[in-house]
Amino acid sequence: MQSYTIGQAARLLGVSPDTARRWADAGRVPTRRDEGGRRLIDGRDLAALAVELAKGEGDDEVPSHTSARNAFPGIVTAVKLGDVAAQVEIQAGPHRLVSLLTREAVEELGLEVGVEATARVKSTNVHIDRT
Repeated sequence: MQSYTIGQAARLLGVSPDTARRWADAGRVPTRRDEGGRRLIDGRDLAALAVELAKGEGDDEVPSHTSARNAFPGIVTAVKLGDVAAQVEIQAGPHRLVSLLTREAVEELGLEVGVEATARVKSTNVHIDRT
């Protein structure tokens, strides 16, 4: 499972590193220390917090975002696999994006809950890049 530093988590959530640190200190999201002493957040825990914030259950500190070239960097919050097709949800700040793609593409990209990814929107299509 992918883990994120406080700075990476803050960027994905659209808040300052200080805000992410305060949330971690308050126990809002669990952290652990790596060998170098940096605090890390498990990807699944970060995905859960991103969904909570998007639902408005969090602080009012999450800003609204706009996207240059329709790219929405975020974190995968759900993956539903079928025999041939798959559905992937990404929380990018306050934006929830859903993409339908092949199961093969999901497996090839290694998409799972807690992984960082970028949704690219063109017209009514959502493409996903693993970041």
